[in-house]
Amino acid sequence: MVDRFENLIIGGGLAGLIAANLLSKAGRQVLLIEKKPYPFHRVCGEYLSNEVLDFLKREGLLPPLDLPQIDRFIFSDTRGKSTTIPLDLGGFGISRYVLDDFLYNRALENGAEIWTGNQVENISFNKVDFTLELADGKFLTATNVIGAFGKRSKLDKVLSRDFIKKRSPYIGVKYHVKTEIDRNTVALHNFTGGYCGVNAIEENKVNLCYLGSRDQLRSMGSIEEMEQHILFKNPHLERIFSESEFLFDKPEVINEINFEVKMPVEQHILMAGDSAGLITPLCGNGMAMAIQAGKLAAEALINLSTREEIEDYYTANWKILFERRLMIGRGVQTLFGSKNASRFTRNLIAHVPFMARQIIKNTHGKPF
Repeated sequence: MVDRFENLIIGGGLAGLIAANLLSKAGRQVLLIEKKPYPFHRVCGEYLSNEVLDFLKREGLLPPLDLPQIDRFIFSDTRGKSTTIPLDLGGFGISRYVLDDFLYNRALENGAEIWTGNQVENISFNKVDFTLELADGKFLTATNVIGAFGKRSKLDKVLSRDFIKKRSPYIGVKYHVKTEIDRNTVALHNFTGGYCGVNAIEENKVNLCYLGSRDQLRSMGSIEEMEQHILFKNPHLERIFSESEFLFDKPEVINEINFEVKMPVEQHILMAGDSAGLITPLCGNGMAMAIQAGKLAAEALINLSTREEIEDYYTANWKILFERRLMIGRGVQTLFGSKNASRFTRNLIAHVPFMARQIIKNTHGKPF
C-alpha cells in the first residue's frame, strides 16, 4: 500500500520548515521528510538579516531568546588589516541547532507530519503526481513537492541537474566557540583561498564558519594543518582560534559547496532555499532567503490550484526576489580569498563605504 500526501517537503532546513509551518497552519495536509533527527548542527553562517524579523514574529516562529543584535560589519584582508561599516538593516545571531529545532516543534504543533531519520532516494513525476522512494524501501505519492534538500544531494543526481555535473573547489567548516568579540558585529576575515565569518549567537556562544579550498585541505592533509598554515596568516583568525574555547568535539564539515546557477522549478518540484541557489557568505542573508522562499512556496500551494499556475507564480516571484541578489553575490565572490582582491575590497569598504553598503543592500531583500 502506498501512502498519499497532498504536499510533501523533502528536507527540513529553514525553507522546508517554514513551508511546513505555513501549510499546516492553513489546514493543508503536509509531510516533511528530513534525514537527521532534530536537533542537529548545520554548516551555516548563523547571521539572520532583519528582513525576516517581522514575518517570524507575526507567525510565532521566532524563539523567545535573548539574541545578539548585529549592526556592524567588519572586513579584514588576508594580512589582517580591517575596516568596519554599519549595517543599515542589521540582523541577529542564532544557531541553526536552536532555530531549526524550534521551527520543527512549531510545525508539529501546527499539525504537520514530519518523518526524521529517513530520506528520499528517488523521485519521478507521471503527469499527475509524484512517486517517491525512501531509503527504507517505502513508496509515497504526492500531489505537490517542495525540494528543500540543501546545497547538494543525491536527488540532484537523480534529477540530472546541471550544477551537479561540475566539481566545486570549496569546502565549509564550522565551529561553535566561546571567545571575546564585539557581539554586535559580524566579521568576515580573509585568508588565502577563502574567508571566515564570525558572529555571536545565543547563550554567549560565537559561530565560526569558513569557506576554504578543497585543494588546500588535500595538500595539507588535515583541517587542523590547513588552519594553522593558511588561516592563521590572518592575525584575527590566529587570535580567535588560539584564544577560544571550542565547544564541538570536532568541526562540522561539508564538501562541494557550489555557487552555480540553479533553477527554481525542476521537473515540477518547487526548489527552495539552497536547493534553488546558494548566495555567497559576504551577503549574509542565505538564511533569510531560505525563509522567504519557504514562505513563497507555501503561498503558491495555498492560494493557487493548477500545477501550471503554481509553477508560474513561484518561478516569477522567485526570480523577482532572488535572481538579481544571487547574480550580484556570484560577482562579489571574486573579491575574496586572494591577497590582491581582499586588499582591494578592504580599501573599497574603507574609502568608498557608500559603494560597499550598496553591494550589501543589493544582496539583501526588504522586510516582508
